[in-house]
Amino acid sequence: MSRLWAKFAGLFSSKSFIGVDKTGNKYFSRFEEIDGFAKEKRWVVFRREQDPTSIPVEWICWLNGQRKKAPSPEEMVELEARRERVKLNVALLKKEEEERKAIEGTGRKVTTIGKVDGPDLTSFVRQFPPDSKGDMPEEASEEADKSRVKEHEPEIVTAEPPEPKTTEPSGSGSSFRPGTWQPPS
Repeated sequence: MSRLWAKFAGLFSSKSFIGVDKTGNKYFSRFEEIDGFAKEKRWVVFRREQDPTSIPVEWICWLNGQRKKAPSPEEMVELEARRERVKLNVALLKKEEEERKAIEGTGRKVTTIGKVDGPDLTSFVRQFPPDSKGDMPEEASEEADKSRVKEHEPEIVTAEPPEPKTTEPSGSGSSFRPGTWQPPS
């Protein structure tokens, strides 16, 4: 019952005016005793409609208890001037960036690119050793040249049927084939 009475009496107790921000919002505080401890209550009375976005960051920090002292008018003027300088610097940097892009854009030569053939890979393929089937590098490059000529014709590829694979190895040395190994019994 005493807590309820303390809260009711606290509504009519003296509140201390702390300050006003640039939009006209007023800030107040009051000390209340709760369970033997004095606790400071802080709040804002909005000038117009309740718009929390109209509260400056410094006052928000004071309301939340992150600042012990409320921001002074001199501090608020300083911070506002700093914010204006930052806005001007950002605008200047954007302008310089646009000028730099314009200079780079005019310095580049614009070339039109038509249909271009791919690189000739015959010399690249010749540097590799022949594959296990015994094909010579020249033969492989000749076959590649023929297939490049016949771009629009479908290519028929015959492949050996795949062997069933197991998870265990098979054989040893040069005859090793994965998936065919059986443990000795």
